[in-house]
Amino acid sequence: MIVRSIFLGLAFAALALFQSATAHEARPAYMQVTEIAPQRYEILWRTPVLSGMRLPVVLRFPENTRNVTEPVVRELSDSLVERRVIEASGSLTGTRIDMVGLQATITDVLVRVQMLDGTYSTTLVRPSKPWIEIATSRSSLQVATAYLMHGIEHILFGYDHLLFVLALILIVRRGRVLLITITAFTVAHSITLSLATLGLVHVPGPPVEATIALSILLLACEIIRSDRGQPSLTAQWPWLVAFSFGLLHGFGFASALTEIGLPQGDIPLALFAFNVGVEAGQLIFIAAVLGALRCAQWITFPALVERHARSVATYAIGIMAAYWFIERLAGFAA
Repeated sequence: MIVRSIFLGLAFAALALFQSATAHEARPAYMQVTEIAPQRYEILWRTPVLSGMRLPVVLRFPENTRNVTEPVVRELSDSLVERRVIEASGSLTGTRIDMVGLQATITDVLVRVQMLDGTYSTTLVRPSKPWIEIATSRSSLQVATAYLMHGIEHILFGYDHLLFVLALILIVRRGRVLLITITAFTVAHSITLSLATLGLVHVPGPPVEATIALSILLLACEIIRSDRGQPSLTAQWPWLVAFSFGLLHGFGFASALTEIGLPQGDIPLALFAFNVGVEAGQLIFIAAVLGALRCAQWITFPALVERHARSVATYAIGIMAAYWFIERLAGFAA
């Protein structure tokens, strides 16, 4: 029976998210190189704090450089920010900055380079190639690619957003309604992502993150109400609920994009590419879940497992969301 397989597949997917929730720390590092005077550069190096530990990566500058000011480190709640000024005999253009230790991590680095003459570049550095070659400028295609990949990675490592989408799949049982619901969610978070990133609307990050977790918990409660035959707004108007909560989730996406910044001169392109990346990652996740459900149709499971699969999925979602909400609320209060 297809419905039984669907519930079982979703239960396994929810439990997988529950087990991997701690992997949400795979956030990118960020480096900004700004030429502030001829042959003089300000370096900003931000690294995420992973499970309470600093990312074990050290910058190695070309031999023709020296420190004008010693590194000053500022500790934030989720990252460390290091600033320094260096001087290069000649120019940094055409040289390479190595990120020693990056190859042993799963963290990418977004690098922005701003020259005194107004030229700039934006590059995504991966662990497989842990260095950046300083060029005078980067093409629009390279900027778009960097932000597109960051958008995909943000959504695929954003387990709270994926858990919300999973809950929508669980409560919406018809394909056409699911398509409308996911589209409403996409349109909504695209609106607030753009408004917040462009600075037109500002909402503090910690309350947003806590409320996102609460939205998932409320959605889990709606699934339970629907299963018990009680009136459920989400079951009757899933697209409306998805749109409303999507506006909230858009602020969450915007906080990630704000942390790395947008390249001056290519703001519309970078914003569009990041948004497309988020949607692409979301579609990859939905396709993976639906594919798993299709495969599950050909597997026979014990009756007890099939009978309780939906409840297991729902309570797994609710427990994980409740944990996130309490954790984030405690962090905000602190």
